[in-house]
Order: sequence, then structure tokens, then C-alpha cells
Amino acid sequence: MKEKTAVIVLHEIYGVNSHMKHMCQKLVDKQLEVLCPSLIGEERVFSYEQQKEAYAYFTERIGFARAAFHVKQLIARLKKEYKAIFLVGFSAGATVAWLCSEEKGLGGIVGYYGSRIRDYLQVSPSCPVLLFFPETELSFHVEDVLNSMKKPGIRTVQWPARHGFSDPFSVHYNHTAAEGAFREAIEWIKGERVNGEVYRAWK
Repeated sequence: MKEKTAVIVLHEIYGVNSHMKHMCQKLVDKQLEVLCPSLIGEERVFSYEQQKEAYAYFTERIGFARAAFHVKQLIARLKKEYKAIFLVGFSAGATVAWLCSEEKGLGGIVGYYGSRIRDYLQVSPSCPVLLFFPETELSFHVEDVLNSMKKPGIRTVQWPARHGFSDPFSVHYNHTAAEGAFREAIEWIKGERVNGEVYRAWK
């Protein structure tokens, strides 16, 4: 009988780096079974100093559609052995998770600062969605995206922090936001969900 919950962690443009391994361990510590597939090649990991190179590699050689296709294949395989499957994505990985949210059988998705979700607002999730955004982004107005996502089943939480706030290896790490978001993500995965709404963590 299928009783286990699987969490698929979807990385940023840098690959399965120290941040992703750290997050996977935090999820394992919560008694969850975790998978973190590389979307850019098992041996390839970019440093933060290689941001431009990492972005070019992901956008030109991988792309969101191709990455989502591979994740959907993984979901289909895991459905045979897990009772529930959740996606937890970061930045580019959050957008990939959003693109997979229409897949049947998902327990839900959690997305951290998926800035490119704004390009795919036509997606209609078939599962509960929890999205974390920073207070501001350099390339777009966060408020505009939040207002466009006021739909049942979608909860958006805006933290007084910057893009990358959950990453302890980033200069933008914010302990309060990181721990608060993680705590809510675990509650979300374990079933204590709230109907769609916009929430600002500092109000």
C-alpha cells in the first residue's frame, strides 16, 4: 500500500549545490522522502560568481518547458510508489514547479521567489499552491504578480527580504524569513493548508 510522501526539490539555475543539499537535509529531518534531480546535468554545478554563465546555460540549453517535461516524467514514475508527491522549487525551479502544477495527482507545490512565474500566469493549477516572494525584485513589481494570483487554492506570502532569502550560502540570506517560510512549507506539505490569499509576513 502506498503510504509515503515524496518531495521533489527543484534547484535554481546553479544546479544541485550546497543550498539544495542543505534544503534536502532539512526536509529529510522532517521525515520526508526527498529527491533532487539535476535539471542541467548530474555533474554540472555553477558557483554564484558564474551567475551569467549559469543563466545562459539554463535558458539556452535547458529552458523551462524542457525542465518541466522531465519533472513530469519523474512525477509519473513516482505516482506508482508514493501516496503523495509535492514539488518544492527555488527561483527557476519554482517556475518549473508552477508549470507542473496542472499535473493530476500532485499533493501540492511550494515555490520560493519564482520570478518567471509572471510569464506563465495562464497556468491553472490542479493542486494547492504556496508561493513565497521577497519584498521587491529587480526585474518586476512583485505586487502586480501577487494581485494576479488571488485565486482559490493559491497562497502567496511576501517576506521583508530579498531574492535568495532562504539560502544560507547567499549574501541575501535572511534567517527570520528562511525559517518562517520553511515552517509554513512543512505545514503545507503535511496538510495544514489555507485557502488562497495574499499575506505579507511583516503586517
